[in-house]
Amino acid sequence: MGIKLTDVAQKAGVSVTTVSRVINNYGYLSQKTIDKVHAAMEELNYQPNSLARSLQGKNTQLIGLIFPTVSHPFFGELAAKMETKLFELGYKTILCDSADNKEKERDYLRMLAANKVDGIIAGAHNLGIPEYEKVGLPIISFDRYLADGIPIVSSDSYQGGRIATEQLYQRGGRRIAIFTGTNESASPTNRRLDGYMSVMKEYHLEPLVYQFPLDYSPFLKTIEIRNILRDEAVDSIFCTDDLTAILVMNAANEQGLKVPEQLKIIGYDGTEFIQNYFPHLSTVLQPIDEFVDLSINLLMKRIDNPEAALDNLYQLPVKFVQRQTS
Repeated sequence: MGIKLTDVAQKAGVSVTTVSRVINNYGYLSQKTIDKVHAAMEELNYQPNSLARSLQGKNTQLIGLIFPTVSHPFFGELAAKMETKLFELGYKTILCDSADNKEKERDYLRMLAANKVDGIIAGAHNLGIPEYEKVGLPIISFDRYLADGIPIVSSDSYQGGRIATEQLYQRGGRRIAIFTGTNESASPTNRRLDGYMSVMKEYHLEPLVYQFPLDYSPFLKTIEIRNILRDEAVDSIFCTDDLTAILVMNAANEQGLKVPEQLKIIGYDGTEFIQNYFPHLSTVLQPIDEFVDLSINLLMKRIDNPEAALDNLYQLPVKFVQRQTS
């Protein structure tokens, strides 16, 4: 049987009303009384009911995080740092892994609304989820258009695409390919391809665009990469994520291509995982710490004032990290 409010009151030697007032921070109470109640709660491991608090008009101190998959180093690092920052601010998190599944994301969104979370940060890339327009909660989007009025936090993907392509050109690349997703989702990441195309046009080079479906496994993607390296005359590849860049490095090694002499490779993301385990990969570094600070800051503003005037898009600059693959 679970611990009840009456158990806490009995343990602390106070009334149930006093315990309720301590939990809800309501009315004047002496510090001695507050300490006694907190000590009793801790000893009994009593957890206040967040949903009950929300029905009383109190914040639940819960934040929902929705991302495609935390097994991806970028989203895993982003979610972990958001959880740490939110915990420091007194919030607990409910982490939802949408797995690039629209219906799964919709179910998670309804679950978060039912649990009366104080706000949501969403960064999955599924299409056609109208619930975001009517969920009635403070929401901040990461790198994706969700609905009008929901601010988007993103890196400057157009700048990133230009930087990577320009770097490959300056290092002698002329047959410069881009390996990217299908760009079906309404995401600012699509602008990485636009940045690539703009540089190719400026130098009068033929664009070599290879798009992989989002649901492609590393195995299927590797097969296609091997075929491209074998059959197509490319001397440089800009990968719009680091994991694809690693697959290219492996495939190039299998085929005896020297990197960067015969094939130059640049990735995109620059997570701590990549920097620690693949320190030789040249990449476009995204400002993950700044993403975390800005997203949470904007969400707190919306929680404090749902009508707070916020911009539609916040783009943070990226930087190029030169290493051995370019």
